[in-house]
Amino acid sequence: MSDWAGLEELVAIAENGTFAAAARKLRRSTSHVSRAIAALEHRTGTALLHRTTRQVALTAAGRELAERGRRLIDERDAALAVASGDLGLRGSLRITCPTALGQHFIAPLALRHAMDNPSLDVTLDFSNRVVDIVAEGFDLAIRTGAQGDLRLAAHRLGGRNLVTCAAPSYLDRMGRPETIEDLEHHDCLMGSSDHWQFRRDLAETTYQPRGRWRCNNGPAVTSAALAGLGICQVPDFYAAQAIASGLLEPVLEAFRATEEPVWALHPRRRLVPRKVADFIALLGRKLPEAMARGASLA
Repeated sequence: MSDWAGLEELVAIAENGTFAAAARKLRRSTSHVSRAIAALEHRTGTALLHRTTRQVALTAAGRELAERGRRLIDERDAALAVASGDLGLRGSLRITCPTALGQHFIAPLALRHAMDNPSLDVTLDFSNRVVDIVAEGFDLAIRTGAQGDLRLAAHRLGGRNLVTCAAPSYLDRMGRPETIEDLEHHDCLMGSSDHWQFRRDLAETTYQPRGRWRCNNGPAVTSAALAGLGICQVPDFYAAQAIASGLLEPVLEAFRATEEPVWALHPRRRLVPRKVADFIALLGRKLPEAMARGASLA
């Protein structure tokens, strides 16, 4: 039996979630995948999966082996490609990123990357939670704000700005806030964050808004502002067009927070896989341009 036996099956389950999905990915039968995992568990002397009637989850040992196995498989495939003269990207690239940033900017660039590299499988996961990319087997995370996970290498891609704004009809009715404290007397439209970001006296500060409208979707919050329901703080790409056309008006510009950095993060390793390095390079070239325009690059 090959020392590789069962490793690709385990990695496929980790990436696709079920035996059936792994079998489809590998173009094998479900029974083959099941037998391969059982044999691998026998060889390692430990349980690699938690099995229930509805789902499969990796044990701690299974996660560790799957992550190491995925790196080994990537290196094997890269070595074979170099030997054969095929320098195209291959394998799988798993990316997690915040929903808004992902929908507007990362997805179009990932689509371009996939089209340019037909042997590369790309998986995008939109989530506003902080995903443990090491434990969950992701190659890359796109995140904003301060980063402190020492297991991850960070590459700054650019930045995004937040804008506080409201419809002129609302401001004519309720008045224009002059200070952060004036927001106490206004209806605030809240998004996924519990705090708004400002800058005062050369220092960053936060404000906890109150209001009767909350939604974890940026376009819905912006729509509520357009309808005159209150004041919102959103990434500027949501509001840029409405501000340019006069449908929304910025407020508290003197207190606007500094640019929030956008990062690409990947597990620290001696050799960064080319599929990761190439996509980070693409983001570095194209993401600042897209965010500055306030529109996605299709």
